[in-house]
Amino acid sequence: MRVNEPVTQRENDSMGDEEFICSKTDTNGIITYVNDVFCRVAGFTVGELLGQSHNIVRHPDMPCVAYAWCWDMLGAGRDWRGIVKNRCKNGDHYWVDATISPQVDADGKVVGYFAVRRKPSRAQIAAAEPLYARLCQAEGSLGERGRLSRQAIQSLYQDSPLYQGR
Repeated sequence: MRVNEPVTQRENDSMGDEEFICSKTDTNGIITYVNDVFCRVAGFTVGELLGQSHNIVRHPDMPCVAYAWCWDMLGAGRDWRGIVKNRCKNGDHYWVDATISPQVDADGKVVGYFAVRRKPSRAQIAAAEPLYARLCQAEGSLGERGRLSRQAIQSLYQDSPLYQGR
């Protein structure tokens, strides 16, 4: 798990209700496209984001199992939707209601992912915060979470309320 610092715990609420953050990644999660809203809200330039792993905006308050859930859905060829707390370059955070979809070529092979994010409601954030806090607590300290194996994360995910089976 990538640990991005600093973290201020100040919320950046600058995303408008009618705005969308958009990005594309390759199959390894390397950013190939970002829109201006992404750059403005996250505080990065296009040049700072392109070619970087998308986890550059990962906030340490997000549980590993939330990403296991995402990759489980995407690996099954399905769209994923969830509430995500992202980290701004300056350490502030912003919440998004994210939808990520596999992008396929003419032969049906996944060639990347397209993500669209909008501003979530306060009720969505209020529901996600305690769940994510409980999941992070189950995963251990930040240092311990950084050393979790993929197998351990998958096991925690399958024991979490996020897991829906296949």
